[in-house]
Amino acid sequence: MREGEAVFEALRTQLGEAATALADGPDALEGILLGIVDDVDRAVREPLEIFPVCHHSPASAIAMARRLREKRPKVVYLELCEDMAPLLSELRNCRLPVAVQAFASEVNGLPAAWAPLSVVAPITEASAEYQAIAYALDTPGVELVLVDRSSDHVFQWQMDGAAGAGPADPEAPEVLSEASPADEDAALHGDAVGVEIGDLRPRFAELEEHLLRHGRVRHWSEWWHQYVELPLGDSDHDTYRQVMLLIGSLFRRLAPGDAERVRVDEDRERYMWTRMREHLAASGTDAADCLYVCGAFHAASRVAEFGVDGAATFEIGPPSASVWQHGLIPSSHSAIEAQFGLTAGSVSIAATQWAKNLKRTRVQPFRLEGQAGAKKPAKTAKAAKPAVPVVPGVADIPSDKLSGFLRRAPVLDPLDEAELLGWSVEIVRAARRNGYLASTADAIAVFETSILLAGMRDRARPTPYDFQDAAITCVEKDSVPGRRDVRRIVEIMMGGDRIGQVGYEALPPLARDVHDRLAPLNLKLQQRGVQRALLDMAASPELARCSDVLWMLRHLLPWGAARAIMGERRLGEQPIQESWDLALGTHQRELIELGYEGVTIEQVLEQRLRRRAYDSQATTADVLKAVEDATLYLRSRRLADELGTRALEVLATERSVDGAPEVLRRVRRLLAYYRTSEPVLPPWIESFVKTGYAHYCTLLPTAFGDEDAKVRQVAAMLGFLFSMETLALSLGCDRTQLELAFAQSHPREPAKVALRWAAQVQLGQLSRGELRARCDDLLGNPLVVPAYPRYLSGFLHALEPVPQLADFVVEAVSNAFARLPDPVLLPWLPTLISTLRADGSELAPLLIREAGRIFPGRLAALDAWVPPWLEAPVVVEGRPAGTGAGVGAALLAAYPATCDAVADLLGYEGTWETAAPGPSGAVLTARHPDTAVALEALLAGP
Repeated sequence: MREGEAVFEALRTQLGEAATALADGPDALEGILLGIVDDVDRAVREPLEIFPVCHHSPASAIAMARRLREKRPKVVYLELCEDMAPLLSELRNCRLPVAVQAFASEVNGLPAAWAPLSVVAPITEASAEYQAIAYALDTPGVELVLVDRSSDHVFQWQMDGAAGAGPADPEAPEVLSEASPADEDAALHGDAVGVEIGDLRPRFAELEEHLLRHGRVRHWSEWWHQYVELPLGDSDHDTYRQVMLLIGSLFRRLAPGDAERVRVDEDRERYMWTRMREHLAASGTDAADCLYVCGAFHAASRVAEFGVDGAATFEIGPPSASVWQHGLIPSSHSAIEAQFGLTAGSVSIAATQWAKNLKRTRVQPFRLEGQAGAKKPAKTAKAAKPAVPVVPGVADIPSDKLSGFLRRAPVLDPLDEAELLGWSVEIVRAARRNGYLASTADAIAVFETSILLAGMRDRARPTPYDFQDAAITCVEKDSVPGRRDVRRIVEIMMGGDRIGQVGYEALPPLARDVHDRLAPLNLKLQQRGVQRALLDMAASPELARCSDVLWMLRHLLPWGAARAIMGERRLGEQPIQESWDLALGTHQRELIELGYEGVTIEQVLEQRLRRRAYDSQATTADVLKAVEDATLYLRSRRLADELGTRALEVLATERSVDGAPEVLRRVRRLLAYYRTSEPVLPPWIESFVKTGYAHYCTLLPTAFGDEDAKVRQVAAMLGFLFSMETLALSLGCDRTQLELAFAQSHPREPAKVALRWAAQVQLGQLSRGELRARCDDLLGNPLVVPAYPRYLSGFLHALEPVPQLADFVVEAVSNAFARLPDPVLLPWLPTLISTLRADGSELAPLLIREAGRIFPGRLAALDAWVPPWLEAPVVVEGRPAGTGAGVGAALLAAYPATCDAVADLLGYEGTWETAAPGPSGAVLTARHPDTAVALEALLAGP
């Protein structure tokens, strides 16, 4: 070991002299530079070989594949959440890129506000981690051990560091994220916390700005491509390893003093070294036969637990009681770029660079056997020489490669005219397909401008980023004719946004069950894009089950995953034909995450309905919606009864009338359904009507006087009371409650005053003649005329509880137009229209239908038309109608069968008598109108 310590002595001397010359003293700068060399020396001399990588780096992937074939380690330690290990074998059933996901829908021991929790680790083919996984899984006798903290510890440590704060992404860079395309593919990871191997980026903003300015590049991805990827693409193992350790140590020592982030980084390093030492002790494996794959930032660690002979042991706490589900979700290049703050197109460019490196170096990569979507390696005329395996313990101590690398001038790649010409021709062809007026002259301009930009940036060979800038300048100019700009076209041309797919065998049971149940549709549901499904249940009754699945998916998945084009589902109706637009392949992540919540979609839907109903913020309308959904989608009487009982409990505790319109609408629908499909009403809905009648009678006086209660809500309360009155009275309610409520109601707002008048007409406390007289008084009072539209708004809302007043509302509006002079009417007309549109949009069809019945249908008849309310009263035998002798009694005597039928209905047994000479029956009816009203209600039925 003494010999090894002198490997970098020459480099230490040179850096010390440079620090003295540049900083006028050997203080801080020398300490940083020499400390970097110490970090590299320490990592190189570690018996357990440390392999530093950068995430999604082609150079790291090439070096990893080469080193695995040389060393052939027996154990591969990988920096990845240890609880994700069982999923890695399923990668062979997927088309990369995909992401390994840990998901917890309900948390226990962590802040409930963070739920649901999600952690993803994206994997691409051009990544070092995939090479290590493929080697370990397909090589007999090799063990793959994941050593990073578990998904649960990711959030535990976040909770320890920021009590009460939301879960931040511990892997996200602190510098500003670079632009990424705003499309649906960039959101494939959702709101998950991203975990990646080797987040190698300066955490010191001034350092990154300095590197970009002196490197003459625009963003970090371009700097990395130019100054790290290209030089290390075909370097030897020792050079690659030492340079990556140097970069990791530099960024680590120049990081700002964010104590929380430093604590998390160091705890992760302690965690990983503790796990590796535990495995070595348990398995008895020699450290020389192992390989530790981690980010270069963590490879240059200075914690006391570093190394197999570390001086300290890190105590790992137990996980929380949260239940974690694991699976694979599709990923894409743009999703990786968006989540980790990379430049748009950088991962696609890296994939292209990976293919070039394979062709240039002839390194044979590792691929999982049977990997979906993987291309077989092309047979070359001259095969690469087989690598000589490294015998553990025999290899010499690595020599100093850093001194030569740091002294060597940058090697400028020669201009590849054929490649650049191909790019220039292809971008013009692609631009013309997207609506640009590009020509051969533009191709020449792009070619020359790319060379010019590369020369201005001190490189002989234009990079993809130089070519992209040149294409934007020469082709796009100042306008974008289509939905794609030239930048996006170049990204597609360089490799495109590859989108992964999880194979059927790797899907959770719920997703496989969905695909199996939708098999009769004969669609390729795993393909991305929209597919049209036509369901004719009349001709193929078996498709009714597919319809049930689609309606549940429409309820559970985001809009667009399953969209009904034709057909609807209503209570008590059977579908005949339906048409759907399905995009399950595009929304595969959401479908997979449903599998974390249950085994079947019925189970997931039932859990969500219960969660919605028993939420502390749930209203009565919310619970009734859950009851309706349970009946509509699950056809579960048991669940509907349970949730209905919950709705009854919530209604009894509500002190607000905000949800009254929704409650009325849903109770009416459920009542109509149960009356037609069940022999008797469920007990819960009878109790709901009884409780609701008393509840709204209690709240009615307050609602009439409360300024916050809208007229629409009060009208809905009255609609509930009037429409449910017959059922409520039959269940034991007392009508006196309603009468007392009206006696205590004293509204001041014009709309509520008009609404109360209309309700009094329904109750028999106010006649139509009196109501008409009051409206005439309003129109005759100049001080009240400006507020008349608000009275009309109240009358319009009164059509909800008292639909019989539709003709009177038409009369009130018509009188206003007939009587008001133009100076008053014209300024008032916009207010009337806006009031009717804002407050009466749902009831306007009823009003329009009544107006169509009253007004003449032809223009020619309008001149001679007299409104019904202005017609002269009908005279019978010299006396006005309603004041003469008993015409009704004569009618009953002429048709006794009707009276006999009513008597039988009421259970009355009697005989006919000779009619008295006076109008005794009419007088009796006028004195006791309640009997006639009750008889009318009984005959009309509930």
